[in-house]
Amino acid sequence: FGSPINPPHSPHPPHPPHPNLPIMQLSTRLACFSTLPFLLTPVIADGPFYGDPPDANHPWGVHDHNRPQPKIVTPGTFSSQEVPGKPPSDAVVLFDGTEATMKNWVPAGKPKNDKRWTLTNGALQCTPGAGTVKTTAEFGDCQLHIEWTAPTQIKGKSQGRGNSGVFFLGGAIEVQVLDNDNNPSYADGMAGSVYGVAPPMANPLRKPGEWQAYDIIFRRPVYKDGMEVDPGRVTVLINGVVVQDNTPLEGGGGHRGRSKSRPFPESGPLTLQDHGNTTAFRNIWYRPLPPRAVEGGTDGRLTKEAAMAKR
Repeated sequence: FGSPINPPHSPHPPHPPHPNLPIMQLSTRLACFSTLPFLLTPVIADGPFYGDPPDANHPWGVHDHNRPQPKIVTPGTFSSQEVPGKPPSDAVVLFDGTEATMKNWVPAGKPKNDKRWTLTNGALQCTPGAGTVKTTAEFGDCQLHIEWTAPTQIKGKSQGRGNSGVFFLGGAIEVQVLDNDNNPSYADGMAGSVYGVAPPMANPLRKPGEWQAYDIIFRRPVYKDGMEVDPGRVTVLINGVVVQDNTPLEGGGGHRGRSKSRPFPESGPLTLQDHGNTTAFRNIWYRPLPPRAVEGGTDGRLTKEAAMAKR
């Protein structure tokens, strides 16, 4: 078949170039460029919708210009080991290292002695024997940010080192806090585990005495007419590393017993555990999350009744 370099023999000699070929080529190129304004002009819908219209399960059209805009949130800043970061503009601050935010925390039960958690070097520090503390505020589904550090003086092993826990809804579920730097334990009880349910997918902890950052997305279970329609889920990042990825709660877990799916309260306090270690916390804040479609939210795939009501 030949090639561009060695074309096959042709019995006919090639035509001589047209004398006006350069002008013709220029005209063709200009004609192509003249269509660019039409190609770059945004497409405007002829009808009421730019994309596909609403349907039985979606009250909004695709690319619907009438759909509400997301709210503006000013992002915060990242923490360093020396200085905690700043929360986003819509966050509810639970502890920022000040005496004023210490008032956001109270004993979770009736105090058995005069020991209390302390404000130490800008941190909320557990005093062993003081008991668990909880927030005065109650909330449900949320994005939570919390930082913690284990004691530099290493004592004990496994569950006995730097142990605490972050509990949602007053104790319904625990995300484990534990010094697992060169300190193995049972997997579903290590730092970042959904305690008694799911081990973390990785161990990205820093050394004891350094600040560890947890970012948690928490969604409680949803029940309707006594039936579970969403098991509840949690996503956890430790120091920017995903260790729980939309993990089903399976009833919330617990010590030694296998939990079963169950309803949770709609809201409750955040709880920090006294497990006998001087674990300390800083930079604690949360952002409430909007309801999911299964509980009355207006985004995502809705029931036919909810979609029609919204429309």
